[in-house]
Amino acid sequence: MTGTREHPHDIAAASPLPDIGRVRLGDLVAVLQAGWSDFRTAPATGILFTSIYVAAGWLMIRFSAGALAWTLVLSLGFPLVAPFAAVGFYEVSRRLETGESLSLRAILGAVVREKDRQLPWMGAIIVIYFLFWTFLAHMIFALFMGPSVMMNITSSLDMLWTPRGMTMIAVELGVGAVLAFLLFSLTVMSLPMLLDREVDFVTAMLVSLQTVRQNFPVMLVWGVIIGALTLAAMVPMFLGLFLVLPVLGHATWHLYRRTLR
Repeated sequence: MTGTREHPHDIAAASPLPDIGRVRLGDLVAVLQAGWSDFRTAPATGILFTSIYVAAGWLMIRFSAGALAWTLVLSLGFPLVAPFAAVGFYEVSRRLETGESLSLRAILGAVVREKDRQLPWMGAIIVIYFLFWTFLAHMIFALFMGPSVMMNITSSLDMLWTPRGMTMIAVELGVGAVLAFLLFSLTVMSLPMLLDREVDFVTAMLVSLQTVRQNFPVMLVWGVIIGALTLAAMVPMFLGLFLVLPVLGHATWHLYRRTLR
C-alpha cells in the first residue's frame, strides 16, 4: 500500500497503477472463506456497520407504506452510505493483514478520514446513478402501463398481474440487471482501491472496469453471488444482512488483493 493514510492533510505521492491479475472460480470460494474468517475475528465491527443498512431498511418499511416519496428518499440513503460502510469492512480486513489495532475507535477514525480523500466522489457518482435508475424505472412503467395507472396505487398493483404488467416487470428486471452489473463493474475494485492507494476516483473506476473486462466470466459470477445473497438476506426483515454484508465486504477486499497487485 502506498500513501500516508494516517495524515490525510499531508500531500501523498500518487500510487502507481496496479497490475491486473487473473482470477478463477476457485478464488471466489477462497475469498468467501477469508471473508467468513474476518467476520468471525471481528464480528462486532461487522454488525455495527451492517446496522446502518438494517436500520434504513426498517425505516423504509415503517414510513414508505403507500408513500412513494418516502420510499425514494430512504432508498437513496442506501447508496449514499454504502461506500463509507464498505470502507469499514475493508479497513478491518486490511488491519487483520497488517496486524494493526482492531479497536473500534481506530476503525471509525479511518472511515471518517475518507471524507478528505476520494471516496465522497464515489458516493456522489453512486447516488446520481441511482437517481437515473429511479427516473428510468418510472419511464418504463409509464410506457407500459400508462401515466394514469401510476396515479392509482391499487389499480397499479392489480395491473401488474396482467400480461402487459408481467412484460413490464421482465423489462424492468432486464434493464435493472444490466445497470446493476455496470455499477458493480465500476465499484468492485475501485472502492477498496481508494482505501488502499493514493489514486483519483476516475482512475480507480477505469481500473475496476478493466479488471472486470479481463476477468469477465468470474466477475459475472461474483456479481450474481453478491446480488443473490443480498436479495435473500433482505427477505427476513433485512436481518440476514447482519451475516451476508460483512462476509461479502471482507471477501471483496480479499478479491481485490488477489486481483490487483
